[in-house]
Amino acid sequence: MSEVFLRDSFLNGAGWGDAAVAPLPGDASTRSYARLTRGGKTAMLMHQPQAAETATASASASESERRALGYNAVARLAGADCGRFAAVADYLRGRGLAAPKIYAADLPRGLAIIEDFGDALFADVLKDGACEEELYKAAVEILARLHAQPAPAELPGGFPLHAYDQLALLAETDLLTEWFLPLALGRQATEAELAEHRSLWRAALDGIAAAKPVFVHRDYHAQNLIWMPQRSGLGRVGLIDFQDAVAGSPAYDLISLLEDARRDVSPAIAERATRHYLDAMRAQGTPLDEARFRHEMAVMAAQRNAKIVGIFARLYKRDGKARYLAFLPRVWRHLERDLTHPSLAALRGWYDRVIPAALRTLPRLEKETT
Repeated sequence: MSEVFLRDSFLNGAGWGDAAVAPLPGDASTRSYARLTRGGKTAMLMHQPQAAETATASASASESERRALGYNAVARLAGADCGRFAAVADYLRGRGLAAPKIYAADLPRGLAIIEDFGDALFADVLKDGACEEELYKAAVEILARLHAQPAPAELPGGFPLHAYDQLALLAETDLLTEWFLPLALGRQATEAELAEHRSLWRAALDGIAAAKPVFVHRDYHAQNLIWMPQRSGLGRVGLIDFQDAVAGSPAYDLISLLEDARRDVSPAIAERATRHYLDAMRAQGTPLDEARFRHEMAVMAAQRNAKIVGIFARLYKRDGKARYLAFLPRVWRHLERDLTHPSLAALRGWYDRVIPAALRTLPRLEKETT
């Protein structure tokens, strides 16, 4: 049966068969979305092709079992599991946050009709001149609410909230050597370069992934937050694209927000937002050791930006999505700044020696494509 037939059958069964279907622009994932309109009401149709991604692994899977299943299992990604999206949405709503309601779902086929939060992505609202500080403070208040208690072992429905462990974090930093380094240097990384890179990252990450884990959205930035000022309090921030949530460092989502790969956040706004988060954590009775937290911020920032360099290079090389190359200069600026932290000096030395700054702008690629 065709995907269109399955989609239409699902919509008919859910009572949305007569709705107008307007596809929305795609993103870096294999999911697709369309807005449904029927009688003045709207909803979102989410479709996750079930054969598009590799399998995930159980919470108890060993390292070798995860490696045998592939990258999604190693990196703790949800893959094509729509059930996890529904479970995370239920968890977030249970914490008093604005995650879409699930109106109907055919989870085995990767189809769901979910609540429509509108089009006011933070990224777009900020382009229109909205108060940046107001939106970023609202966003960090969401994080403080999520971090008020430890990460749950399970999500609704019995889905485990996987640990964002060192194996997953190192698999992500490997993306830079696997995908970006060949673009920059015109060759694969040597075994010695790979081994040193992993060793340095292992040392930098030691102890961070396991220290008092909290719920981590994992992709918390201006393209995945929707501004809904007609609502009140924490409900003003609509949360989407959270299916890859894990249990990890409280610094991770804050860094994802403030070192955005797609838009610049001024240092002043980033510092005020960080200060607001720390104050909110203290006010709710869950204060953080600020020195330790800022150390975690530096390491998690460097890890995330190294990962994104690799992902964007992969989106170009493997998937033909050249538009992601335009974001790489910003991500490298973030990474270079992150690596100035004293605890990351050895990693900074590796990057300066193996991928000098002059090659991070991909001059080889520019010559090949002109």
